[in-house]
Amino acid sequence: MLLERGINVNVMFDIKFSRRSRMVLSWFDASEAKEFGTSLAHFYIERIPADDSGGKNKSIAKKQEVINKMFLQMARFKLEHKLNIYKKAQLGNAFKWALKDARYDPVFVDQLTKDLMLKC
Repeated sequence: MLLERGINVNVMFDIKFSRRSRMVLSWFDASEAKEFGTSLAHFYIERIPADDSGGKNKSIAKKQEVINKMFLQMARFKLEHKLNIYKKAQLGNAFKWALKDARYDPVFVDQLTKDLMLKC
C-alpha cells in the first residue's frame, strides 16, 4: 500500500529508527548532570574547606547556608533538565567523589549526597 503511494518504506524505517536511536542515546548522555554534580561539589568546597576548624556555631550556620544554596541550585537545574535515574546517579556520583577527593569526612559526604539526591 505504501509503495503504491510512492513512499519508500526503507526511508520511513530509517527515519523512525534514527529518532529512536537518538532518543535512546540521549537517555544515557549524562555529561551535563556529571558536570553539574562536580560544579556543585566545588561550590561547597570553595565555601567550606575540608579542614575548617573555625568556631563551631559559626561553622554550622555557614554550612547550613551553603547547603541551602546548593539545594536551590539543584532545584533550578532540575527544572531546566530532564533527569532520569541514570542521570541522577551520575550527578550524585560526580558530587560524592569530588568531595571525597577533597578529603571530606566520608560519613558526612555520604549523608550530604543522600540529602542532595532526595532533592533531585
